[in-house]
Amino acid sequence: MVLLCLSLGLAFCQTLTFLHLEVILSSSEEKVLNLDAHLDALKNSNNSLGDSHFNIMTEDKDSTVRSFHFVCIMTFIIGTVIQFSNESKFAVDLSNSGLTQVPKGLPPKTEVLDMSQNYISELHLSDISFFSGLKVLKLSHNRIQNLDISIFKFNSDLEYLDLSHNRLQNVSCHPITNLKHLDFSFNDFDTLPLCKEFGNLTQLNFLGLSATKLQQLDLLPVAHLHLNYILLDLKDYHVKESETESLQILNTKTLHLIFHPNNLFSFQVNILVNALGCLQLTNIKLSNSNCQVLVKFLSELTRGPTLLNFTLNHVETTWKCLVGVFQFLWPRPVEYLNIYNLTMIQSIREEDFTYSETALKALKIEHVTNKVFLFSQTALYRVFSEMNIMRLTISDTPFIHMLCPQATSTFKFLNFSQNVLTDSIFQKCSTLVRLETLILQKNELKDLYKVGFMTKDMTSLETLDVSCNSLEYDRDNRNCTWTGSIVVLNLSSNILTNSVFRCLPPRIKVLDLHNNRIRSIPTDVTSLEALQELNVAFNSLAHLPECGSFSSLSVLTIDYNAISNPSAHFFQSCQNMRSIKAGNNPFQCTCELREFIQSIGQESSEVVEGWPDSYKCDHPESYKGTLLKDFHMSPLSCNTALLIVTIGVTGLVFAVTVTVVCIYFDLSWYLRMVCQWTQTRHRARNINLDELQRTLQFHAFISYSEHDSAWVKNELVPCLEKEDIRICLHERNFVPGKSIVENIINCIEKSYKSIFVLSPNFVQSEWCHYELYFAHHNLFHEGSNNLILILLEPIPQNSIPCKYHKLKALMTQRTYLEWPKEKGKRGLFWANIRAAFNVSLTLTTENDE
Repeated sequence: MVLLCLSLGLAFCQTLTFLHLEVILSSSEEKVLNLDAHLDALKNSNNSLGDSHFNIMTEDKDSTVRSFHFVCIMTFIIGTVIQFSNESKFAVDLSNSGLTQVPKGLPPKTEVLDMSQNYISELHLSDISFFSGLKVLKLSHNRIQNLDISIFKFNSDLEYLDLSHNRLQNVSCHPITNLKHLDFSFNDFDTLPLCKEFGNLTQLNFLGLSATKLQQLDLLPVAHLHLNYILLDLKDYHVKESETESLQILNTKTLHLIFHPNNLFSFQVNILVNALGCLQLTNIKLSNSNCQVLVKFLSELTRGPTLLNFTLNHVETTWKCLVGVFQFLWPRPVEYLNIYNLTMIQSIREEDFTYSETALKALKIEHVTNKVFLFSQTALYRVFSEMNIMRLTISDTPFIHMLCPQATSTFKFLNFSQNVLTDSIFQKCSTLVRLETLILQKNELKDLYKVGFMTKDMTSLETLDVSCNSLEYDRDNRNCTWTGSIVVLNLSSNILTNSVFRCLPPRIKVLDLHNNRIRSIPTDVTSLEALQELNVAFNSLAHLPECGSFSSLSVLTIDYNAISNPSAHFFQSCQNMRSIKAGNNPFQCTCELREFIQSIGQESSEVVEGWPDSYKCDHPESYKGTLLKDFHMSPLSCNTALLIVTIGVTGLVFAVTVTVVCIYFDLSWYLRMVCQWTQTRHRARNINLDELQRTLQFHAFISYSEHDSAWVKNELVPCLEKEDIRICLHERNFVPGKSIVENIINCIEKSYKSIFVLSPNFVQSEWCHYELYFAHHNLFHEGSNNLILILLEPIPQNSIPCKYHKLKALMTQRTYLEWPKEKGKRGLFWANIRAAFNVSLTLTTENDE
């Protein structure tokens, strides 16, 4: 059946029970309830109980629906437990899961089991016995009616057992010895559920009980135990008219009595306690008529010298009764009086109060609801302002003012937080000369100047907290006046700006300005040399402060601001810094941040709080979310001078390398030849063919020295004529009978190009020079570019005679083709020659004369 439900109905069951079911079975990754947390709760079981003792059991659900829920729950549990390892320790949370009985299949080595807020009505030996290592069992807010403690006989390690808020009426006892916390409170017992076996609980610290009637010896079985905390639920206690009962509680440090919240206090039981240190009463409803009932009840409990702490929770009373309780306790040995959730009813009038010598050191009143709308404020405030105690706390109340004591006050500590006090409080008050700590947070204070002026005569004041108000300060206002004794000042969560630094106490050591509107810290502040700790988090600061004005600063909190490029010299300026918290700022990860990252990375983690996790890049977008410790930029990209030098050196090295390579591989020659070939091709395309073809008979006239004739006839002429280029040579085409000069001119004029083969031999030939002269003359005359210079052999400039200045000029001004000695380069040479004749010409034929 289980497998069938697992495979077919699990999803359906979980869906229907989603609002009623939350099952968490702990494993290494999910559904874990912290075992240590439960054990800590066990160790601190003497602490006062939480509000869970005052919760009301929810209404019954339909039985059919619960049965169906149970099937689904069991299916889910069994399916989850399959994953568990028998070697692990478990804390299982099945609270608020709609259970009607203890489920099967739970891990046998469970140490903490929480099944509170369910519908379990019975416990059996088989439900619990296999948890041999069980230490904590929570079964509060169920429907258990009967309990046989023998079901825990196999749970020898059980230390914490909570059965509060059930329907228990009977308990069958059995010896168990290791319990430290046992809670039977908020059940349906008639008498206190104690039997002689409980006398063996020598380790018991906390005991919670319920009863509707009390007898003097009800607690006799545990009389010899030294308990830390006893809780008695007496909300259903039946008061006996005209009869006073007694209850003897021999040894406990704390006694907590809880009464019915809607009934007037009428408890008339003489409770005898040895060495009671703390008394707590919850749900006290008083009127002028029954006020003496409470006073009488307290008379016996406060008789001894050990009761130092008295607490009232959820009190409804008249002002007259409250003052009467104060007057009753004033000469008593109680040192600390606490009242939580106080409701004032009926009227508030002037009441006589005698401030006799008292042991009371501190009065704390928190969360006051005043249902009296018309009353004398003097009557109310004067009772508190004239108290001759050291510590007074009145918080979370509708108080709009507090009077200045008429005589020199004994107050050393005043806490009026979360009221509606205004700037008028304690103005011109000279009687609080012993006051050391004043807390006025969460009020309606608006003017920082008036706050400073308020402290003028508080000559012992060291700590002032005015956080969470609406304080402002205009620096054009009058100079601020503060008492010189203030060393700790909390101005956080106000609306202060930069000018606040010009209105601060002169000897302040600890200053909290977080969550204000500060954009910068002035550098010319001169009155904060003693400042040691500064908190300016959650402002709009763009820079880290310099410590020139804060020479003693050692702790700085400046996270959550607008700091993008903090100064790299901060730690040099702040030599005394032992703690800085500057994370969660919008750091701009650029070159300017490198030095700051280096400087902050050199500090220890004890100095830089939150490093490196809370220090992340915010800009640029490509680095957003990157930890500052992982942000790197090369020194070259961040140093302009170094970048220029590097580029220059690299360029120079590259140029030298290219030069060496060019020389080694003769690349310059190749480049020059390609350039010449390209230029020749380009010029040939732009020549007007009609003009060229008018009298031309040859493609080229070749001028050379006879000493170079072998190269011309064996290399140059055959190569050109193979390309159908007609060549004019002097030995072949000079006309006999004509002068040499005339033949030269005639050949040059009838040729498309003139080729000159230059060599040292050419320089020594006068006829060659003539031919060059006439060809050059024809160049200027025709406006064409018909010269082709071939350098067959290198010609030193100093070997050219001065009279051949045209040859010098041509060799310096015109580009020439150099005959390569290597055969591999000659292909490009011939390509350049042919490119010069890459024009289709129709040559005329003429008989030689």
